[in-house]
Amino acid sequence: MTTGATTQTRFTVDELRNEPATISVERASQYLGLSRAFAYQMARDGRLSTLSVGPRRVRVITAALLRDLTAEAR
Repeated sequence: MTTGATTQTRFTVDELRNEPATISVERASQYLGLSRAFAYQMARDGRLSTLSVGPRRVRVITAALLRDLTAEAR
């Protein structure tokens, strides 16, 4: 019997330091421990530092995400 529950991989700040300059919103959601949909909502609301690549593609700036996560831990 399956419960329908999904597992989400959560990454560490040390792993984030090894990421490229920008990452997908989905990848950022894993670092934040959020759903992909909520991370996209945060990006639309300006609560994530993003870079638009073309008319539909959005990337999260890794350095800004790292800064936000390390400031939150203090």
